[in-house]
Formats: sequence, structure tokens, C-alpha cells
Amino acid sequence: MSLILLAAASVPATPEWNNTVGIIISVSCLVSLLLTFKIKQPLVGPKLPFLPISIPAFVAAMCFGHAIGIGIVLGLTNIGRI
Repeated sequence: MSLILLAAASVPATPEWNNTVGIIISVSCLVSLLLTFKIKQPLVGPKLPFLPISIPAFVAAMCFGHAIGIGIVLGLTNIGRI
């Protein structure tokens, strides 16, 4: 139990939600969506009516963009830029 408390005490502070955090995550999602057009078969599965990619590719791009964006935000917070 004390190891869990020690690990929880060593977690760095995370930034509160603000426009900068939102912009970083949005841009990383957009970049991952644009990179989705480079995959070999982006049209496997049901297609979105407004984009030339499939629904699974869109969901995967958004998930990956959020994961990368969160990593960027935490990294910038740790070096003191945000």
C-alpha cells in the first residue's frame, strides 16, 4: 500500500484544461487524420459521407491523435512550456 502512495505522490502536476491544451490535441488529431490518407487501404469498411475514408480509419485516427496530443501536453508541461 505504501508503494502505491509513494507512486501517487511522485506524479507531476498536470495542466488544467485551457485553449492551448485544446489546440494541441486538435492539431494532433488533424495531423493523424491527414496521415490516414496515406495508408494502403483506407476504404475498408463503411465510409463516411463527408470524408473519403472509412469509419474505422476515422475512429483510429482520432484515438491516435488524442494519445499523441496527451503525450505532447504532458511533455510540454514537464519541461515547463505550458
